[in-house]
Amino acid sequence: MTRIDATFAALRAEGRKAFVAYVMAGDPDYDTSLDIVRGLPAAGVDVIELGMPFTDPMADGPTIQLAGQRALEAGQTLQKTLDMAAAFRTGDDTTPIVMMGYYNPIYSRGVDRFLADAKAAGIDGLIVVDLPPEEDDELCLPAQAAGIDFIRLATPTTDDARLPAVLRNTSGFVYYVSITGITGAADAVAGDVGPEVARIKAQTDLPIVVGFGIKTPEASERIASVADGAVVGSAIVQEIADGRSPDEICAFVRTLADGAHRA
Repeated sequence: MTRIDATFAALRAEGRKAFVAYVMAGDPDYDTSLDIVRGLPAAGVDVIELGMPFTDPMADGPTIQLAGQRALEAGQTLQKTLDMAAAFRTGDDTTPIVMMGYYNPIYSRGVDRFLADAKAAGIDGLIVVDLPPEEDDELCLPAQAAGIDFIRLATPTTDDARLPAVLRNTSGFVYYVSITGITGAADAVAGDVGPEVARIKAQTDLPIVVGFGIKTPEASERIASVADGAVVGSAIVQEIADGRSPDEICAFVRTLADGAHRA
């Protein structure tokens, strides 16, 4: 059982929903970013999504694009992102870490080397948004063979004909993108999300968490009430962009986590 499996099993046993927080590794700099990440579990975060900065983040809105630029300008690299995960693991061996980003940096490093290093650093899952199911041999299947979950995105345009391909080799959980478009572009609506989550649940036993467009504790609660958990990224990243301290950021995250946990 992976850390992701164990976390969702524990939440189910407690009758609670998951709260997943996204931050860009290295934003605004390595040390501050590591302090924020280390503070997330105490702020109520059940799963950490750690963004891998990339120069061409096609699925990300301006908030996360700028976070990636700040991180890259501060010297963040894929190696430093793995180093950050390993540093986090020295004090926390239970909270799952999912690396989220794009395939190019992984391909450049070499898949076998990357997976070995990621496993050693304590990475539990990958979300690679530009690798479709048709490319599962490229990274998805090798990752799972290495003991790392490969988490797939489903979207409002993933129809019943496409959904089985999306779910076929997915593990850990399914990430349902609540809106059509880039991150931070619009608000998620629970009334729209609920039927879509039910449709996906009819075809998988995996937990389904919902992200994109969740910005407030109230939205976190509403979305978590119709899914297995809520993901917040852009709202947290904006707090970092605004220059909040790690303690202030984690206090904000706590309000979002409390919302999801009330659902």
